[in-house]
Order: sequence, then structure tokens, then C-alpha cells
Amino acid sequence: MAIMNYHTVHKCVPAGKREMTMAEFKEWIRRFDEDKDGRINKDDLREAIRATGAWFPSWKAKLGVKAADMNRDGFIDDSDITALAEFAQKNLGFRIMP
Repeated sequence: MAIMNYHTVHKCVPAGKREMTMAEFKEWIRRFDEDKDGRINKDDLREAIRATGAWFPSWKAKLGVKAADMNRDGFIDDSDITALAEFAQKNLGFRIMP
């Protein structure tokens, strides 16, 4: 039986694929919405950040929710996705095109 690493089994960003359109980013981040409620919480975001291979995913998820959650309800929804994309560009090495 082959041993797979975390990135092989989970919904990671393909190697070298940190450049994407906003539509691709939305599709990618929604894969981490574990309860399928249409909103990303801190735990969902932590798993997304972990899938990128970034260090300190829990800490970065906390910062990401704080930066993107405009109405301060603890969730990132469709109205917050642009702010989350900006956070990903500044802090996670993404390049998101319109």
C-alpha cells in the first residue's frame, strides 16, 4: 500500500497553481466548506491554508477571518470573498486575477 502525504489526500492547491481567476479561487475555497452551509469558518480556512503547505495555518486562519469577515459574524460568505482573496494574495502567495 502506498503512503500518501497530506497534500495527496486532501484538496490542496496543485503544485505551482497559486495563480488563478477569482472564479477558480471561489471554487477551490468552497471545497473546504465542510458543513456545506455556503460559509467558510476559521476551521475551514485553516484546512485550506494547511492544504497550501503554508506554515502556522491556525494562526493565519484566525488572521484571515479577521481580515475578510466584514460583518464580524465569524464566517466568510460570498460578500466577503473579495477580502479573503486579498488576504490570500498578501499572506499566502496567491495571485488572483479577475
